[in-house]
Amino acid sequence: MLRFYTALSLGVAAWLLSGCAGYKLGPTNGEAAGARSVEFRPFFNQTQEPRLVQALSGALRRSLQRDGTYSLNTHGDGDLLVTGILTRYSRDALSFQPRDILTMRDFRLTLTAKVTAVDRRSGRTLLDREITGRTTLRIGADQASSERQALPLLAEDLGRNIISSLSEGTW
Repeated sequence: MLRFYTALSLGVAAWLLSGCAGYKLGPTNGEAAGARSVEFRPFFNQTQEPRLVQALSGALRRSLQRDGTYSLNTHGDGDLLVTGILTRYSRDALSFQPRDILTMRDFRLTLTAKVTAVDRRSGRTLLDREITGRTTLRIGADQASSERQALPLLAEDLGRNIISSLSEGTW
């Protein structure tokens, strides 16, 4: 009976540990963490919404430092140069007030940016695509103040998506 429980315990342990077989410690693009640096140029805002560039710049820096794959270079000589254009800011209705089908209660805010990352040494374009960030907004006392409070969340999501695209790239 003791052999049965020992075999069962070993079998369960092997099954549990096999779930970690595909896990890789460190950056997924094959480079050492912090070996290369990134410089962000301020994004150009083509939308009608103000204050997006400032919120996104801070979010990009925080996301890059949190990720750890690249180091942040603020002096203009980073290995990767990241530029972008904010192309679309939209708010889409998700739900309406229970007794008023004309008054919206929840919105989905979406911010899309065309992001380009260039390797300064080789001049090769590593990333050139549109990346989108989203957040949900519940209208409070007034829509303007609710959107102003949701703007950092939207910028954080877009920044996280941009950094994820950079750090998980296969170049």
